[in-house]
Amino acid sequence: MDEHEFRKRSDAALDKLKQRLLELGDAFGFEVEGSGERLELLFEDADGTRFVISPNSAARQIWISALTTSFKLGWSDEAGGWQLEKTGESLAQVVGRILTQQLRTTVVL
Repeated sequence: MDEHEFRKRSDAALDKLKQRLLELGDAFGFEVEGSGERLELLFEDADGTRFVISPNSAARQIWISALTTSFKLGWSDEAGGWQLEKTGESLAQVVGRILTQQLRTTVVL
């Protein structure tokens, strides 16, 4: 995948994700900041927890930094979207899982 195609796919995925996260943020009490290049989820907890979701053009991946872990999702032609290689989870599934862990309630994207 070339740089242009990577940007097109990652921007579309992050824009779609942001719209859903804004809805969830209202429902579950967290803030969503940023756009295209980087999304940040800010939680109102004692630790000031922050999740960062951003494209990494050099690796052609979308990276998520959350729960003291780095999740690196690559494009899957077979799945037609961004996927965590070791689990096969989609971008939405990974974000749903980490939100569920953080908020201690089931969150589905």
